[in-house]
Amino acid sequence: MPAKILFITLSNIGDIILSLPCLDSLLAKYPQAKVTVMVSSRGQEIFQNNPAVEKIIVFNKKCRLSEKIKLFFDFKKEKFDVVVDLRNSFYGRCLAAGEKLKAPSGKSAHKKDIYLSQLGASDPAERRFLQPSEQDREYIENIFKANDIKRQEKVIVLAAGARSHIKRWPKEKFSQLAQNLRKEFGARIILAGDKDDLSINQYIKERVPQAVNLSAETTLGQLSYLLTKACLVITNDSAVLHLASYVNTPVVAIFGPTNEAKYGPWPEIRAVVKREIFCRPCEKAQCRYGDLRCMSLVKVEDVLAQARNILGTRHKAQGTSEDKYKRILIVRTDRIGDVLLSTPVIKNLRDAYPNAYIAMMVSPYAKEIVDGNPYLDEVITYDKDGKHKGWLRSAKFAKRLGQKKFDLALILHPTNRVHLVTFFAGIKKRVGYNRKLGFLLTDRVEHTKQLGQKHEVEYNLDLVRYLGIAPQDKNLFIPFKEESEKWADAVFVVENIKNTDKLLGVHPAASCLSKIWPLERFARAADALSQQYGFTTLLFAGPKDLKLAQDLASLMTSRVINLAGKASISQLASLIKRCELFISNDSGPVHIASAVGTPVISIFGRDQPGLSPQRWGPIGVNDKFLHKPVGCVQCLAHNCEKEFLCLQQIRVEDVLAAAAEILKK
Repeated sequence: MPAKILFITLSNIGDIILSLPCLDSLLAKYPQAKVTVMVSSRGQEIFQNNPAVEKIIVFNKKCRLSEKIKLFFDFKKEKFDVVVDLRNSFYGRCLAAGEKLKAPSGKSAHKKDIYLSQLGASDPAERRFLQPSEQDREYIENIFKANDIKRQEKVIVLAAGARSHIKRWPKEKFSQLAQNLRKEFGARIILAGDKDDLSINQYIKERVPQAVNLSAETTLGQLSYLLTKACLVITNDSAVLHLASYVNTPVVAIFGPTNEAKYGPWPEIRAVVKREIFCRPCEKAQCRYGDLRCMSLVKVEDVLAQARNILGTRHKAQGTSEDKYKRILIVRTDRIGDVLLSTPVIKNLRDAYPNAYIAMMVSPYAKEIVDGNPYLDEVITYDKDGKHKGWLRSAKFAKRLGQKKFDLALILHPTNRVHLVTFFAGIKKRVGYNRKLGFLLTDRVEHTKQLGQKHEVEYNLDLVRYLGIAPQDKNLFIPFKEESEKWADAVFVVENIKNTDKLLGVHPAASCLSKIWPLERFARAADALSQQYGFTTLLFAGPKDLKLAQDLASLMTSRVINLAGKASISQLASLIKRCELFISNDSGPVHIASAVGTPVISIFGRDQPGLSPQRWGPIGVNDKFLHKPVGCVQCLAHNCEKEFLCLQQIRVEDVLAAAAEILKK
């Protein structure tokens, strides 16, 4: 049985910890062996005061050649039975031993597993290193007492630092994360790190005063004991990641330029958060673009989602296996309401592929619907009527789109142009409806939207289901922007609207004449509601419908504030959010109201399955639609020969009754 083992390990603390299972395995195989460890000065603490290690050689690679030669002959005298050289150094190559093992040059396997494979061993259950002493335990317990951290409380350790700046997720996001973890889980936050992380952790501490900052205040033994008391560690690619893995504490690890396949977390319960931009993992010391977008694109919500998976009721292990799709493009280039009804697709794809790079391609006028969506990484505008008009410009657009290297396109609304553009962009998998050059798709779903058998949200989610994903979230989403909120506040000041005023929103326009309820009825309904409930009416319309809005305002006798043409989509959302009720024809603002939680009454005319309320109606809990079939065999749309009888059939009293039912709730 071997009596002497020489273990030549690495320089960085994280790399040394990755090699510990290898040494644990050797000691399990040769329990009586005497171990000599050659290590850098930074890592000697890991092996000190450990009964399994007989001798520690602190090696300085900058020492004189004579010292290196002397060390070699000292090793020769020892006559080691096993030499494990993880450095692939001169010593490992030249020392004779019964068993001589070296680190392999594997490129994709995890480093821990590479080291173990050289021994032909598996990761042993028993951990012999970084065992805290009684003094280490007492030190951490005293910190808990001093900060009134009780035994039953959730403790989450954040390690916001890293040896290299390119591995650091922004401290501002760590700060937001800490606040959300406290709010959502009532967790006690402990900030870990060394002296190089003092400024980062102090920044977080200033914004989360309840956090406990232990930067440069723990030894490795004390830190290992602290991590065993945590329910979760959230960290960059750093030594803390590997220490938490070694003691088997659940880890959420944030990765950017480095390769999680090699250096990712390895406890039983783990998750990796990353954003699969085309250039990662580059494993370079400097970002070639200078903006570390692989780190900055990771959102607080991405990390929170993985924390919920681990701390929630499921509490299942989150592996580091690759997502099936790394770069996903969602395509919807029609109107604002259509794009808004597509937003559940974004959320469900993000839940299914948390690390994927997800972009959405929209028309310029719909950009504000998704710009700022926390589940998107990029919004791409395709301007078929302007910048990209004509086949040559569209071809150039397709070429630039191809350079983004998407591996999946989900085309929610079929058009000839988007099918051609995504085809010539070379996107490997293109999923959409089999209509309008549908043969250009790789995966075709039957198009039955014209039958109006279900809501447009469900038609959109059918493409998600096609990927094998069961949608969990069907809520619409529009981001609120700080500048739009301030603009709405300024409007209130200018128009002398008080925060206590009850507001009624009215949108009398629509994309087609056949969808517009008579203006005099809008006026009578708004006046009656103002008289009954004390509403002030806010009148909304786009730049093309200024006269329509002005005509409606002139018909009203109650207080009305005409904001037609004055608000962007984002500003419109901020104003509609402040209304108690919203009344509109079938149009995009109906779905904005549903998204922001304002109850809406939507008025429908045309009696066609594909245009019915069943497909396009508002989907909020308290929303209502009004629609009365009038027996038309064929709808002639704006060429109606019955003076839009379907709209005429909807009375003012119908709107008032629907409003009364909503306002009761």
